[in-house]
Amino acid sequence: MNIAIILAGGVGSRMKTIDRPKQYIEVKGRPIINYCLRTFQRHKEVDEIYIVADVSWQDYITDWIKKDKITKFCGFAPAGKSRQHSIYNGLIACEQSAGEEAVVIIHDAARPFVTEEIIDECIAGAKEMDGAMPVITVKDTVYCSKDGKSIASLLERSQLFAGQAPESFRYGKYRRIHDAATDEELANTRGSSEIAYKNGMEIRLFPGAEKNFKITTMEDLTNFEAELNKEGV
Repeated sequence: MNIAIILAGGVGSRMKTIDRPKQYIEVKGRPIINYCLRTFQRHKEVDEIYIVADVSWQDYITDWIKKDKITKFCGFAPAGKSRQHSIYNGLIACEQSAGEEAVVIIHDAARPFVTEEIIDECIAGAKEMDGAMPVITVKDTVYCSKDGKSIASLLERSQLFAGQAPESFRYGKYRRIHDAATDEELANTRGSSEIAYKNGMEIRLFPGAEKNFKITTMEDLTNFEAELNKEGV
């Protein structure tokens, strides 16, 4: 069983000129969330899709799920007070379907260009190890600074990678980590794989894609529209 959990509970605070969370902005006649939903719908190995979203947007999402024929959609989970709380809610929502060795694939609704190939790697990696995550290399020189004013240490660029989504995990191990975590631990977790790594899960890294970016700013939104225009969408 391979289950996709789509995180759509964010409020998009860095796009203050928009009247709605970024994942619900309609571009080329379709909300951003539906671009990734269609990819997960098409993927032959994805069995079920759950969406974590604020209740105030669930009717809107449901309407678009029907329009785009997202037949693998199985239900909603409520948005949490942090990203990791939302993930935990998603894990609880799919517990009736997910067995110990099921693979959960956690994705951001605001990453519309996820590919079936990346999903392939996520599924394969979670079966080979405990989980998997696409990463891209860091191109710029990176410095460590404790105060933002002076260099504290130099970092080896060849050993640095930027994580992307989706991230995949074996359900049983990942769920137990969340069951045991404190509210503070969940609130302070910044990446889906962070809590897994800290608790001994082995996460396989594989090459992601520059195009698999997350829409966070107005510039990102402009780039997204430009990419769609290139593709003739």
